[in-house]
Amino acid sequence: MELDERKKKILRAIVSNYLETGEPVGSRTISKLPDLNLSSATIRNEMDDLEEMGYIMQPHTSAGRIPSDKGYRFYVDEIMREKDTELKEKDTELTEYKELMEKRVDKLEYVLKHVAKLLAANTNYATMISGPSSRKNKIKFIQLSRMEQNKILVATVFEGNIINNRIIVISEDISEKEISELNMLLNTSLTGLTMDQINLSTIMKLRNDAGEYSDVIDQVLTEISEAFTNNEDDELEVYTSGATNIFKYPELTGGDAAGMLIEQFEKKDELRRMLGQINESYAADESKEGIKVYIGEELPMHDMQDCSLVTANYDFGNGISGTIGIVGPKRMNYDKVLGTLKSVMNQLEETFRI
Repeated sequence: MELDERKKKILRAIVSNYLETGEPVGSRTISKLPDLNLSSATIRNEMDDLEEMGYIMQPHTSAGRIPSDKGYRFYVDEIMREKDTELKEKDTELTEYKELMEKRVDKLEYVLKHVAKLLAANTNYATMISGPSSRKNKIKFIQLSRMEQNKILVATVFEGNIINNRIIVISEDISEKEISELNMLLNTSLTGLTMDQINLSTIMKLRNDAGEYSDVIDQVLTEISEAFTNNEDDELEVYTSGATNIFKYPELTGGDAAGMLIEQFEKKDELRRMLGQINESYAADESKEGIKVYIGEELPMHDMQDCSLVTANYDFGNGISGTIGIVGPKRMNYDKVLGTLKSVMNQLEETFRI
């Protein structure tokens, strides 16, 4: 049995009504909709078919119907198709995001942290954003600075202005002039390279050109290598906001449900793994789908399977990518969330795309 146009209209009406009220939807409620012009008996028959097909379910014998995960999936897919064809950027709603990005375009992490807060405030759901993965990222600049006798600060700046600071201890003190010469040598040799591109030939030439300071070059390269390693997914920051918004939705607060969800937002390692998996799925997705929606059991984290998760991937080139996620009840306002997230992604792309 397939969904004909009448079943699609009725299913969409059931999901839409349930999203708005949170109450099971009966045939009488649907029959009052002006664009259907169907009797309650006809609608009941169609609802029976929809239930048999797995799109809706009846929580109690005498109650109306509520959407199943399959029903939500149908509704979300329909909404997403519409958004792809009729997206209109709402400039007045995006003023906060634009101002934020214009203020601090030099610091992506700062922007992502505050985008999480703004999204939580504007949608009334919980948000999570993974910091940028710099796997295969390029070196933008290296700065050696003399701190005190026998100590040097090694500042490595990656594309996207991701900064890593480390201190090395050297066997003999070094002058400011010699530090300056090493800075020039390192930047001439390494700027624009990924870790994979720093090969043995590059290292040998650096050591030869450094002369008596080849041991310093060895230490600097070790620290740069570790900086690359520490920028891998399992070390990424995860910014969260709005977890307490969960208490606004009765279906998520019964028993221990709310406490478990709040606890999930405190498990940064698990969030990091989940967002990393989603980020990798975007990279492997040949369709390059911009926004994905996970409903119920589709969610990667078991304790969030009473929720829906809407995600978007940001990718600014040179390996700088991550995932934005919005978590709410299955009956979240998908229309608003999808529109807001698409518009925010447009702003991020315009501001940070390399």
